[in-house]
Amino acid sequence: MVLNVTSVCKSLGNRRALDSVSLHVAAGEFVTLLGPNGAGKTTLFQILSGLFIADRGNAVICGADIGITPIKALSQLGIVFQQPALDLDLSVTANLQFQADLHGIARKESKQRIAAGLSRFGLAERAHDAARILSGGNRRKVELARALVTHPRLLLMDEATVGIDPASRAQIIAHVKTLCKEEQMAVLWATHLVDEAESADRIIVMARGRVQFDGLSAQLVSTQDCASLTDAFLRLTE
Repeated sequence: MVLNVTSVCKSLGNRRALDSVSLHVAAGEFVTLLGPNGAGKTTLFQILSGLFIADRGNAVICGADIGITPIKALSQLGIVFQQPALDLDLSVTANLQFQADLHGIARKESKQRIAAGLSRFGLAERAHDAARILSGGNRRKVELARALVTHPRLLLMDEATVGIDPASRAQIIAHVKTLCKEEQMAVLWATHLVDEAESADRIIVMARGRVQFDGLSAQLVSTQDCASLTDAFLRLTE
């Protein structure tokens, strides 16, 4: 397993944001973390990215416990947060180069990786444009290319397609799924959009800080005795 989360608990003030959350993601697996707003998805991602420390439980990335050896764990991680995090005054290339420099990637190697990433997302012609002038969909593609420049074993996507047009959303999902299979990268994709979960290898449903379901979409529909995944999700999380 690339990611193993075991009995993670986290309270924010008087609210239990995560209540004994356990889940896993294997190499080459595209797993959707599906939940309504406030389910605890972002809190979990903040723990996995080292921004929060769990009250109890542990999260292990490629054999490294994020709470004990965070540098080793984070070196295997790429993440696109829900809130945009580009430097809008830098060029597209400069945003990616900054990420590569943070991870100590040699300039010759980083330039090759950046060029390949921009080409994959159809952004080669925008390489020297300031991020500020890009559309919302293209900014998201740049953020994804930046997360991938370090060749992570685990990619976290936190509501990363919210607010962008349907075509860009579909392109980003397709690119990530292709990378998942070609590079055997593990992907945990957090969303509240049911249509993004329908073609995942596995669905994990969270609500009220707990994992409510972990399995195939067809199993979720069947166990909730519903006609569609949307209906099953709404019934499980109501």
